[in-house]
Amino acid sequence: MTKSPVTKNVVANNVVAKPATGPAATASHGAAAVTTALPGVPQALSTRARTLAGAVRRRCVDLARIESPSGDAPRLDALAEELAAGFCATGATARREPGPAGDHLVLEWEGRDESLPHLLIVGHHDTVWPVGTLADWPVTEEDGRLTGPGVVDMKGGLAILEGALSLLADLGERPHRTVRLVVVSDEEVGSPDGRRLVERQLRGAAAVLGLEPPHPDGRLKTARRGSTRVRLTVTGREAHAGNDAHDGVSAVDELVDQLVLVRDLAGQPGTELNAGRISGGSRANVVAGRAEAELGLRFATVEAQRRTLDNLARLTALRPGARVRTEVLSSRPAWPERTGNPLLRHVRSLAAVLGQQLDGAPAGGAGDTNLPGSRGLPTLDGFGAVGAGAHARHEHIRVDQIAPRIALLAALLAVPLPRLRDRAEG
Repeated sequence: MTKSPVTKNVVANNVVAKPATGPAATASHGAAAVTTALPGVPQALSTRARTLAGAVRRRCVDLARIESPSGDAPRLDALAEELAAGFCATGATARREPGPAGDHLVLEWEGRDESLPHLLIVGHHDTVWPVGTLADWPVTEEDGRLTGPGVVDMKGGLAILEGALSLLADLGERPHRTVRLVVVSDEEVGSPDGRRLVERQLRGAAAVLGLEPPHPDGRLKTARRGSTRVRLTVTGREAHAGNDAHDGVSAVDELVDQLVLVRDLAGQPGTELNAGRISGGSRANVVAGRAEAELGLRFATVEAQRRTLDNLARLTALRPGARVRTEVLSSRPAWPERTGNPLLRHVRSLAAVLGQQLDGAPAGGAGDTNLPGSRGLPTLDGFGAVGAGAHARHEHIRVDQIAPRIALLAALLAVPLPRLRDRAEG
């Protein structure tokens, strides 16, 4: 089998087993699961991950140097091809799924027990950064931080998953159950097309993992707020602003007043509003005939989301002759925090075996894990690269945390899942 870019020219070391100490000694069940599923002991798994860490870092650099802004289909397709080649070298089968703004990817790895429900992983290969960003912000490493456009959100997460699967392949192992990975090309704009692909793979899934970056301190993400993008469009009537202003209806003035109303609506408990883009009019001496705003809304609960969107849909013009239209561009339901999270307990146990301390907490942002999480499927996000600064110029990943994430994901894929729901098996 052709080696993936991660394992090419990397030779894994054979490690002599040593007794587990520290956090590993307190997680006997997790340790037994790891040693049963994988050759050697947890220390060997972590050592192999450290061996691969340099190659994974270089893989992240290579992926980040392929600029892939949302909506740029040719560049997204080029990156999809590169990703498919890397994952296929770890034993995956790949399928390109055409999308209006670039191809999505669906990849699958056979498990040792094909009778079990599959494990779904979700990710994306689009970024918020426009083409040309690399010209004045190249991918660089300094003081243990790798910085550059898209390194943490989420080229690093994709590289780490490839590293984890390369580690298993290098050991001659397969995941415990079938693993499916969906990589969408439009996540940064709300997955308007990719959502259907994620939803299609939810049926029958035992659990869902997300490759978004964790909290800056490494904690996983156990819940997410809902989010919706709304376009508010106002149509007025153009006229000469000096001679015939009375014949015109200003779409800009109407939009400004509508935004004041919308701000009041968004002041309700559990709702936040960001007016992200406003445009309208043509010239200073022309009464504006058209104006629009793109709004970003975030919701703590499904109820707040439903209430606010219903109110927005009922907006009417304040000026005779004006028209107001609201259009939902993309929407993700709120994923609420749930008590007694058996998936988080399982991951924490595996982390302890590997000598890692790990916990989880809700996140403010939204992502594709909102979909399974809102439906009650066992879901955790934040398995990507540890770092900070997503969507900002200080975006970076911590190089010293690459190996622990590789080891954690490899163990999670190889070890049997506990019972996560009453009706779930395995």
